[in-house]
Amino acid sequence: MKITVTRHHDFSYGHRVVGHEGKCALLHGHNARVHFTVASRKELDAVGRVLDFSIIKSLLCDWVEEHWDHRMLLSLDDPLRGVLAKYPSAGVVVVPFNPTAENMGQYLLDVIGPSQLEDTRCELIEVTVEETRKCRATCSRGMPSG
Repeated sequence: MKITVTRHHDFSYGHRVVGHEGKCALLHGHNARVHFTVASRKELDAVGRVLDFSIIKSLLCDWVEEHWDHRMLLSLDDPLRGVLAKYPSAGVVVVPFNPTAENMGQYLLDVIGPSQLEDTRCELIEVTVEETRKCRATCSRGMPSG
């Protein structure tokens, strides 16, 4: 049997989706929620946990808080990036992807999760980014073998 744990974190961010056919091509913001699901590569720890929720907070939630909360996420390919980057107080963060919920989730799953959880016996196996209460994207991988 494999056991997972999930912790969520609320954050606010702005973005625009380059190439979008509608309103999302405009600068706008979200009060979002991200869910991190973690599994152990081994058995539960001596206390009976996959990973303490406070560790998930400090490694994953705090990363989002520090790097994306109250920031304007713009793609490296966004023509507005250069204009807004001239104003450091604008809080622009240039990301190597078009900042859709799907791409944000995939980046957290494939890049941030492995880096942040490297010194644990766990791995991030699923990330859900909720842009709104009605709209979410989920990225996942299989359970670790162990």
